[in-house]
Amino acid sequence: MKNLYIHSNYKGIKMKKLFLFCICLFIVSCTNSENVSKFLDNEGYTEIQMTGYNWLSCSKDDWYHTGFKARNMNGKIVEGTVCEGLLFKGKIIRFE
Repeated sequence: MKNLYIHSNYKGIKMKKLFLFCICLFIVSCTNSENVSKFLDNEGYTEIQMTGYNWLSCSKDDWYHTGFKARNMNGKIVEGTVCEGLLFKGKIIRFE
């Protein structure tokens, strides 16, 4: 009976690790760094650095939440998030 408990517990730990891996993969896949960099460049920003996924910066309708740091047209360094929908919604810049 003791061996059955150990096997069952091991299976639970394995499932938790798989679940955490899937969550991490989902979060990483919700950024669009290459397109955001091009978008910010077209908007006049320079020295663009991607900061990754910003959890609470966009609305629930946005699919991509890509954080960035860049220099604006006035030479000031700004931080923000580019929010983007999945199909028909365009990109929106939200500043912190």
